[in-house]
This record gives sequence, C-alpha cells and structure tokens, in this order.
Amino acid sequence: MPDVAGDTATSARALDWVGMERIALPLRLPTPDGAGMQVAASVDIGVDLARPEARGIHMSRLYLRLQDALAVEAMTPAGLRRTLQDCIDSQDGLSTQARLALRYDHLLRRDALASGHSGWKAYPVEIDARLGAERLSLTLAFSVDYSSTCPASAALSRQANADHFATEFASARPLSTGVVRDWIASEHGLAATPHAQRSRAMVSVVLRPSFDELPVTDLIDAVEAVLGTPVQTAVKRADEQAFARRNAENLMFAEDAARRVATVLAEDARIERYELSVTHFESLHAHDAVARVAGEGVN
Repeated sequence: MPDVAGDTATSARALDWVGMERIALPLRLPTPDGAGMQVAASVDIGVDLARPEARGIHMSRLYLRLQDALAVEAMTPAGLRRTLQDCIDSQDGLSTQARLALRYDHLLRRDALASGHSGWKAYPVEIDARLGAERLSLTLAFSVDYSSTCPASAALSRQANADHFATEFASARPLSTGVVRDWIASEHGLAATPHAQRSRAMVSVVLRPSFDELPVTDLIDAVEAVLGTPVQTAVKRADEQAFARRNAENLMFAEDAARRVATVLAEDARIERYELSVTHFESLHAHDAVARVAGEGVN
C-alpha cells in the first residue's frame, strides 16, 4: 500500500512537535494494594520531526504504543520514561524527543468530619511528561476546592453581634450563664454572619525525577490539610457543624490561602519548582479575589 508520509517534504524544515491531542484512553493508576485502578483519560502525544526533509512521522505507531502502555502498567515516572522512549524509538530516527500530557480525575475516598460516613471526591489532574537528550521532565498540576471565610467579614459580624447583645441586655435584669446561652442559641442571638464562599487552589509543580512514584495523593492531602476547609462529600448535621467550626478556625483572605499552600510546596523535597493560584469566588462581590505565587522547592 502507498505511504506518502515517506515522501520528501516540499518545504524542508524540522518541526518542534507533531502528534495527536485529546485521545480517549484508559489509564492505570497505582493503588496501595498493588492492583491498580483504571480511569478514563484524555491524552496528548507528540514527538519532534528532527529530519527536515521527512514529510511526516509514523503517527499510528504512537497511538498503538500508548494504547498498550497506559492501560497495562500503573503510571510511575519510570513507566512514563519507558513509554516516551518507546515513542521516540518507534519513529526510526525521525525524532529525538517526545511529550505526553495526561488529564484525568483523581478519585479519593474522603471521611466525613464527625458522622463516620465517607464519600468519593474527584480532583482534576494533568501530568506533562517530556523526554529529550535522556532527561525526563515531569510537571504535575491539580486543583483543590475549599471553603474560605473572610476575616474582615468575621470581625464585622462579631462587632455586630456584640452590639446586638449590648442592646438586648441594656436593662439591669439579672444575667446568668444559662440566660446568655439560651439567648445566643435563639434566633435573636445572631445579628450578623460572615460571608464565605467556595474557593479553589490550582497547583502546578515541576517534580524532581529522582523519586519512584508520582505524589499525586500526597500533595492533594498536604494542600487540603494546610487549608483546613476542603469541601466535603457525605454530610450529616454533625459534619456540617464540624465544618462550620473549621471555617471559624481558618479565617482567610486569598493572600492567606496562597501563603499557606506555598509553604507546604516549598518544603517538599520532591518539588523542584512550583506555581500556584488561589481564587475565592466571592459571595459579597460580583468579582473574584485571586492570589498567585511561584517559587522553588527545598534543596
């Protein structure tokens, strides 16, 4: 059968990347029990076309190699290196480097805060792996949703509640702990509440290639822990109350959230560089509050 891709190019020029985007493929993720978990992924694959006179690459070879590699072997840095090298080798000297982008939802089971229930939560993840000149480069990106309660709004609410208390009990009637407690617990005991909103931390890290596993779950856990108020799955009344307490303990502007996350990333030995942005989808304003920061990991 004819193969015109082997013809000589009419305008000879090397190309940086040639390949395919948004390929629907199964991806096997590592699990603690070693069995692995298969998820649906959207995949980009590309190689350079290093020979200027060559008209095209062997694109179908890339697809077939990905189809076999990603579904069978659990994703690790070593496995990604082998897959990228196999894609380069499949081009019979046309290519010297390869790039692979994987997008999927990372599912984690999360315990409720108080009730003993649990539920699944999906975290969007993207992994960008590049191999060239025998060097593997890995970039991991993910996002975490959380709740943010405004410190300024909390302070104003406390003042409003204090003023309301002073007005209600201005008379010289006898006070006791029980009377004050009952009043606070009643509908009359709350004059104002601070505004809170769903928020999002978007993290991108360049990983050092000296580790055996991709720390997806570890980094998600670390970011959620330092923020203190990740969105929940299964929620009963006891969980909702516990969540309200957490919000009161973790009042934060966008600047506060960005600094918290940056501190965790900067102290992780697996991270070479990081970039992050946090967005508070404001419930008070018609616009969002955003903070961004980038830096290097610990040496």
